[in-house]
Amino acid sequence: MRVFDDENGVMNKSILDVGGEILVVSQFTLWASYKKGNRPSYLRAGSHEITIPLYERFCTVLSENLGKQVATGEFGAEMKVELLNDGPVTICMDTKNKE
Repeated sequence: MRVFDDENGVMNKSILDVGGEILVVSQFTLWASYKKGNRPSYLRAGSHEITIPLYERFCTVLSENLGKQVATGEFGAEMKVELLNDGPVTICMDTKNKE
């Protein structure tokens, strides 16, 4: 995705174009269901046997395409992540609806 500004202030550059770095943070808790009340359920989240290899493969392929290592946390660990968000943009991607 081209989400970085070019010299005209237009989002026209990719992470490769700007020589940026990537931090991959696993967040299995995003797959929580609250249909039965106020306590979230994670029963439909993938098991570690499935999700850890997927996470590791994703990080490997991403590193290969970026041409350098991506930073990662520890899968499934409680982590404190500090981030400086540079810009007013948040992009939500829904892979089920690409329109």
